[in-house]
Amino acid sequence: MHNPENINKQLVNLAIPNIISNFSIPLLGAVDTALMGRLESEFYLGAVGIGGIIFSFIYWGFGFLRMATTGLTAQAFGENNIPECGRLLLRATCIGITSSLLLFGFQWQLADISFHLIDTSPEVENLARTYFYIRISAAPATLCLHAFHGVFLGLQNAHYPMLLTIVVNLVNIVLNLIFVQTLGMKVEGVALATVIAQYIGLLLAILLFFRRYRSILTTWNLRDVLVFSKLKRFLSISSDIFIRTCCLTFSHAVFTAKSAALSDTFLAINTILLQYINLMSYAIDGFAFAAESLVGKYKGAQDMRNLKRTTRQVFLWAFVFGGVIMLIFVVVGERLLYLFTNQMPLIAGAKPYLIWITVAPIINVAAYIWDGIYLGATASKALRNSVFISTALFLGSIYLLIPFKNHGLWGALTLLLVARGISLTVLAPKYLFKSDNSR
Repeated sequence: MHNPENINKQLVNLAIPNIISNFSIPLLGAVDTALMGRLESEFYLGAVGIGGIIFSFIYWGFGFLRMATTGLTAQAFGENNIPECGRLLLRATCIGITSSLLLFGFQWQLADISFHLIDTSPEVENLARTYFYIRISAAPATLCLHAFHGVFLGLQNAHYPMLLTIVVNLVNIVLNLIFVQTLGMKVEGVALATVIAQYIGLLLAILLFFRRYRSILTTWNLRDVLVFSKLKRFLSISSDIFIRTCCLTFSHAVFTAKSAALSDTFLAINTILLQYINLMSYAIDGFAFAAESLVGKYKGAQDMRNLKRTTRQVFLWAFVFGGVIMLIFVVVGERLLYLFTNQMPLIAGAKPYLIWITVAPIINVAAYIWDGIYLGATASKALRNSVFISTALFLGSIYLLIPFKNHGLWGALTLLLVARGISLTVLAPKYLFKSDNSR
């Protein structure tokens, strides 16, 4: 048995690398925003914002390749079934490669549907299409990296994902600066930098896996990988997570589309403000990822006592951390605007909406942390049901609040996170703390 102090130690050991690696993800988005925000037109900033939300739909939709793999690998690790961890990596990468081929085949249809749904100016759409057709070529690397991240986290190794994320994003940032500032490229430079960085990351992931976990694959064969009951469970959990992720990404797409409908200026303002949300969410998600690893391990070991202790402790850590982030936003939130753009009308236009950014770190904690706990327990049906409720409330509120314009949009987005936190709290006793609820 693990005592509470050991759980705290494990949480910190897992969370710190996750926070460091997660923090570099929105840092990349912040650099993209800053580079585009300093060009001669706000169209470039809007195009990267639109392109980013489209790939959120695509790549976050396949986030189950990491999320399902983390929970299932952690449970196999808790059961001391190490060969199954290797088989899970192979299942996930096979699905990732197959999915990327489908994305290649239907990329023109995906682009047409995406730009039909998002109402923006012709200038922004043309630039965003350029970004889209370049970045889609990173699909195989991006999806396979999801699988590697999931297996590493399930094996209680947060350091490899940290290393991968830092390397990928540093390469991306350096290439951004070279392509945009030195070579004079614009949205095409940002997209190309992402593609190159993703393939470098995949190569590094393969090298790291074989450096430490080569023995995991020594006993595998194709028949074991394709066991029907295992595939069925993986696909069942993945489909629930896919639905959950699509609903959340759809909600953010609606938010972006409604921002664009207000004006290109509001689209640019909200693109900047969403960088604050990304910085905050990725930081707190460090604890959510730690919860995935530990909850999955204790779930696999059928150790409900330490699963409950992990739940309590991770919420304590996350709320303290969220409070610190809120204080940082209070002190320097307005000054951070100058990092993202030098266009004074955008800075002045963004200031009235910083109140929503300031309260977000505390309001959003429950939704983020419950996500990690449910994913570790592979209680995917509860996640799916929760997001149905939350998305319905969001869509209803966004139309009720639209007379308040941009404040209405931010109010609806805040309600989405509140509804997720409350609904997952209500569902927890039924779905989390029974030994058979992950099946």
